[in-house]
Amino acid sequence: GGPPAGGPGSGSGSGSFPSLFPPGLHGIYGECRRLYPDQPNPLQVTAILKYWLGGPDPLDYVSMYRNLGNPALNVPEHWHYVSFGLSDLYGDNRVHEFTGTDGPSGFGFELTFRLKRETGESAPPTWPAELMQGLARYVFQSENTFCSGDHVSWHSPLDNSESRIQHMLLTEDPQMQPVQTPFGVVTFLQIVGVCTEELHAAQQWNGQGILELLRTVPVAGGPWLITDMRRGETIFEIDPHLQERVDKGIETDGSNLSGVSAKCAWDDLSRPPEDDEDSRSICIGTQPRRLSGKDTEQIRETLRRGLEINSKPVLPPINAQRQNGLNLDRAPSRKDSLESESSAAIIPHELIRTRQLESVHLKFNQESGALIPLCLRGRLLHGRHFTYKSITGDTAITFVSTGVEGAFATEEHPYAAHGPWLQILLTEEFVERMLEDLEDLNSPEEFKLPKEYSWPEKKLKVSILPDAVFDNPLH
Repeated sequence: GGPPAGGPGSGSGSGSFPSLFPPGLHGIYGECRRLYPDQPNPLQVTAILKYWLGGPDPLDYVSMYRNLGNPALNVPEHWHYVSFGLSDLYGDNRVHEFTGTDGPSGFGFELTFRLKRETGESAPPTWPAELMQGLARYVFQSENTFCSGDHVSWHSPLDNSESRIQHMLLTEDPQMQPVQTPFGVVTFLQIVGVCTEELHAAQQWNGQGILELLRTVPVAGGPWLITDMRRGETIFEIDPHLQERVDKGIETDGSNLSGVSAKCAWDDLSRPPEDDEDSRSICIGTQPRRLSGKDTEQIRETLRRGLEINSKPVLPPINAQRQNGLNLDRAPSRKDSLESESSAAIIPHELIRTRQLESVHLKFNQESGALIPLCLRGRLLHGRHFTYKSITGDTAITFVSTGVEGAFATEEHPYAAHGPWLQILLTEEFVERMLEDLEDLNSPEEFKLPKEYSWPEKKLKVSILPDAVFDNPLH
């Protein structure tokens, strides 16, 4: 495919473009020409049937450049891919609503990718273009835009090989500057391929922190974050000290992980189980703030779409934006709120009354139990919340700190249930105490199941039980 008729050289830049040459495209070409003056006609992958004509591929073009890297900075030679189509190329509403010059153009960004060049490779592999189309389809279908620091869990080698590089982080492209086009601003977000362990670290801490670490390890990306599909070791295997950096980071900044699908259950110890229909055990108390109808709808949709997919043994984050093996975690807003974030999305079908419980017993399998310290230290101590959503049923347990808005658990009634959804409000001093008492959850090797922790004056009990307990449908 070369460039469209008119070629990148045409157009005087004064705003009088030949009609065949879309101005949005022209703006991005200009930035590519600045970086690659010697490659005016790069190889291009072109969508045969354009998206706006009903084709499956939202990106009109993906250009592929040969980048010589920078030996002095330890940047290897690589292929540089640039997408065209997430931003508004045409300005005539055929794909994106035209919104003027001031805001973002289309979704406001294009994707880039830097792939290490293998010895003897004379042309760029084309699979990254397909990967970019997949991400673009996700953005168009969900209307979720990407930000630097976001992660995408893909759960499959990016090039369909046997590679360990199976997920992505997103960051600003190190060379491409934002472009002002007649249809708004376009920034360039670079895809960075990562291993599962690095993805988990990004979910548990945050994407920017892990990107910083990847920049310091030349084989794992180096300063320009170049993806090497043949990398066989994670940064934690290459440099074991990096795990401490992550643990310290979680302690300092808190964790971005707002929930997991897990094996868990809870029992209300305040009333005998056969007492199910006894209305006296329902205290109406203070009514929690009601979610708007729109929130409730969105949350139900989240549950329907997002949580039924998790059949994997790993613990992926719970997410509204879960489609085709993708899930994106947004950085939490400064003031954490249960109403806006998808992890809190376990709203029963009718707004039944909230029950306040006197005494509660929580049950987790070992894998979920191992995340309790992260939940307490990385989320609650930072004024955030954390949700365990049962894989097997619609049970959910949300831990909230006193700083969270919109919770139905309160300081007066710290244990509250809404149908199968339990909320537990923990004060900071109780969290500190629990962290001390749960110290041995961090060393699974000397762990004997079942294990029980209990805080009688708080009327709280936590058991760590074998997996088999949760596979029994009675739970």
